Amino acid sequence: MAASESTVLQFSSTSTAISATVHPLVIFNICDCYVRRPDQAERVIGTLLGSILPDGTVDVRNSYAVPHNEFSDQVALDIDYHHNMLLSHQKVNPKEVIVGWYSTGFGVNGGSALIHDFYSREVTNPIHLTVDTCFTNGQASIKAYVSTNLSLGDRPLAAQFQEIPLDLRMVEAERVGFDILKKPVVEKLPNDLEGMEASMGRLLSLIDDVYKYVDSVVEGHVPADNNIGRFIADAVASVPKLSTFDKLVNDSIQDQLLLLYLSSITRTQLSLAEKLNTAAQIL
Repeated sequence: MAASESTVLQFSSTSTAISATVHPLVIFNICDCYVRRPDQAERVIGTLLGSILPDGTVDVRNSYAVPHNEFSDQVALDIDYHHNMLLSHQKVNPKEVIVGWYSTGFGVNGGSALIHDFYSREVTNPIHLTVDTCFTNGQASIKAYVSTNLSLGDRPLAAQFQEIPLDLRMVEAERVGFDILKKPVVEKLPNDLEGMEASMGRLLSLIDDVYKYVDSVVEGHVPADNNIGRFIADAVASVPKLSTFDKLVNDSIQDQLLLLYLSSITRTQLSLAEKLNTAAQIL
């Protein structure tokens, strides 16, 4: 009896990226390009620049938009503009290379496979970043995908986008701006004091959470975790000791009062000299 042959439908991923990290500058650039897009354009498409870390993580640090036109089943990119922008960016930072491309909107659509195929010829294993610039329900839907090939036996059929873990790297000052960006209507941008107030409020909330966790561990309600304990100890040890803080403040206040006193005496002497000079001219 002859052995029966069967054709297997299988997925084959060509990507080695296990995750991706995105810096807030990239998100701000994408939102700015979306606001400045032509009236007839429904979305913005662009190139992602960055590097591949030793563990395979894609680190996205910069981006630029690429003009394009979309039809029912076709996508036309301005390839010359793309290459010229790439050369300009690499003159400033030659370590930044193409790591993928981005598009605005919620998820992928039919034309995404065509654009991803172009970037696959530009770089091996590009990622696709989608940014929901409408911030639906005040939430920023930012996702990263890699392409997975769907084949029937030895014959390729299509490409499927598979989501990968994404980490948005932001410091506290950048997070304040990002939270404002998510609001549909902003009356005014916060000044430095308002931004510091929001940051301090978040810091106090985190300190309160740590305080409650330590109390729960001491009272035996929560099991102790050595890793969390080390993190807390490192955070406490990193706080600078300001034993002479009061002295520094008092010295600074005294210096300011001395300057005010000297300036007041100077104004008085100038005023007196002016009056004496005027009286001498009259006499």
